[in-house]
Amino acid sequence: MLPPNSKCLASEEEQHSKDKKSSAFFDVYGPEGKADVVFKTPEADSTLNLQDIQGLVTWVLAEGLMPSWVFIKNKPLIPKVVLLYMPGLDAALYLSQSKSLRSFKEYCGNPKPVLALSCVSDGIQTVDALLTCRMKRKRDCANSAVRRSGVESSGSDNPFAVELTKDLPFPITYYTLTAKELEDNGYSYNNQPGFVSTLPAPSGSSPYEMLALDCEMCVTSNGFELTRVTLVDVNGRVVLDKLVKPSNPIIDYNTRYSGITFEMLNDVTISLEDIQKDFLKLVYKETILVGHSLENDLLALKINHHLVIDTAVLYKHPRGGSYKTALRVLTRRFLKREIQDSGKGHDSVEDARATMELALLKIINGPEFGSPPPFMRKKLLTILSECGKVSSFIDDVSLVKRYASGSCHAFPVSSDDEVLSKSKKEVKNDKVHFVWAHFSELNSYYKKQVEDTEKLNGKLAEMISLLTCEKNSTSKTGTKFRVTSELKAILRRLNAKVESLYDALPANAMLIISTGHGDTAIVHRLRKMLTEQVETTICREKLVKVLEELQAQAEVGLCFVSVKH
Repeated sequence: MLPPNSKCLASEEEQHSKDKKSSAFFDVYGPEGKADVVFKTPEADSTLNLQDIQGLVTWVLAEGLMPSWVFIKNKPLIPKVVLLYMPGLDAALYLSQSKSLRSFKEYCGNPKPVLALSCVSDGIQTVDALLTCRMKRKRDCANSAVRRSGVESSGSDNPFAVELTKDLPFPITYYTLTAKELEDNGYSYNNQPGFVSTLPAPSGSSPYEMLALDCEMCVTSNGFELTRVTLVDVNGRVVLDKLVKPSNPIIDYNTRYSGITFEMLNDVTISLEDIQKDFLKLVYKETILVGHSLENDLLALKINHHLVIDTAVLYKHPRGGSYKTALRVLTRRFLKREIQDSGKGHDSVEDARATMELALLKIINGPEFGSPPPFMRKKLLTILSECGKVSSFIDDVSLVKRYASGSCHAFPVSSDDEVLSKSKKEVKNDKVHFVWAHFSELNSYYKKQVEDTEKLNGKLAEMISLLTCEKNSTSKTGTKFRVTSELKAILRRLNAKVESLYDALPANAMLIISTGHGDTAIVHRLRKMLTEQVETTICREKLVKVLEELQAQAEVGLCFVSVKH
């Protein structure tokens, strides 16, 4: 039995060890030693990117490489790094509204321009670039992944089925399609007649976390219509498999692909509405649906569901772009078996099992599995944890689920005020070395603006007017548009939050502010208008000019770096 004062002795010993470590630093740097940031003279045409910002974090706190763009003086004296993500603040807006954002320069000096990801990407990809690290896969890990992918599987007893709560490289939701990926891949069925949406699971129920879906269709007088629906669970067990009678006369049973024949459907009485009811009893809003080009299956089912893992998108085609690899090719390559080769058409149970196994392979081995280069992607917080550093992650619940690792302090929040409150507490916690905080009010404002058609048209008219004036002018001051009182108020609030957070930082703490990108919401809206040829009073040529200007502006983000003195 331990003596009563053993805890006190251990505590004193721990404190002595801590004081000894601090004393060692003082011996090297002196009691007045300070960490600092010294920016190096940039090379011609050099621009920072998001990986450079991430690299600074790993250099200070982990085993990253020394950055080429900045020198950190007395690096061991830095007790923690705070990475504040503030999407929406591009270089043009900052320069025009620097008076409203005076705390940025006062505490962090002049910002460095950062080349944002293309405006074609979405916000998640920007966060991904900051919070995941691309690393060379170790040979034994690569071989292990290949061996696991080569396991023979009959489909009825899935060798890849795993406990979905186990420690995985990334959470399962990491692999679901983003809002932009859903839109780009044809999953937008909103407001279409006959469509129904999945509903939240009843309180106290235990819905399926993940199901694989495959449907078969035939050709009717109204086009393609549903004839068979199959759902399987993570173990490959069938939970739904029913034939469906199309509501219109059948022109072609499509047997060579669907496997459906006249005899199979002759006595079937189940309608589309019937199968929708059965489907909605198994698939809830929280259920992850797995499938291959699943937009076609959901279209046939006339069901809206936005939590999707699409293996046609998950496994990138070697030629990139919009190319997609066939399911039978992926199954042959990674599952080492043949499907869709019976000569009697596809089997929806067989196809659904294949998509589930392919999805599980990614989930087990990480997002880089199946990619040609021998690289893997790892969470930044996991890398910091492996180096003995404790992190706090303060963000929207969806991002917390996506990026927080098991050892970090996770704080789901719903407002910038909550972010500030939690951040101020965490920066004062001596046991925390890295804090991620996300101020989203500015970006949310942009998203609301583009949803208001009247405000959008007003801004477009103003932009066209400014571009016309600029074209006729010899001045090269750049395009400056009017800033609303609402936007100015948001910027002043951001300024106050930065000031408040900086005041809470301990001595020698590093603050990094990354703005990621500018107003991408309006860029996405204009792209959609041009693609869908939406009717507007503004001619297409002028819209293209405005889009080019706004995109160029949004793709220049900023990075502020400072050390608290």
